[in-house]
Amino acid sequence: MSIFKKLSHMLNASSPVKIPKPEGERLAAAVLMVEVAANDGEISRIEREQILHLLEHKLGLSSEEAIELFVEALGVRNESNQMVTFTREIKNHFDEGGRENILEMMWEVAFADGKADSYESNLLRRVTGLLYISDVRSGQIRKNVMAKLGL
Repeated sequence: MSIFKKLSHMLNASSPVKIPKPEGERLAAAVLMVEVAANDGEISRIEREQILHLLEHKLGLSSEEAIELFVEALGVRNESNQMVTFTREIKNHFDEGGRENILEMMWEVAFADGKADSYESNLLRRVTGLLYISDVRSGQIRKNVMAKLGL
């Protein structure tokens, strides 16, 4: 059974299948980052490298684990574009600080190529609401990422 199917089963209350929390949470975070990167029509080399870097350094994965999770996230995104499912997974398993960290990683992916286009910005505004993060706090996170990246 693919991770996507396991995640879908886990999110349905009637399903007895459970996957370990870290796997589901990491997959959800990876899918959301891939969604941001692909939202402008393609995932650039810089965006791919940024996602892999974040998976390794913020989620504590090895290089091989990060690549595997990235590939799985690409597959999940291609199978289903249900952002609500993945934001719900994040919302249900992370406190406010954790959700803000996920949003920060998503902004880092959006700005990986030096700018966030209107599609990426729109997606992140939608995700902000789905993660129950205020617009004010999201704006602060965005500005912090821009400052960190020198933009």
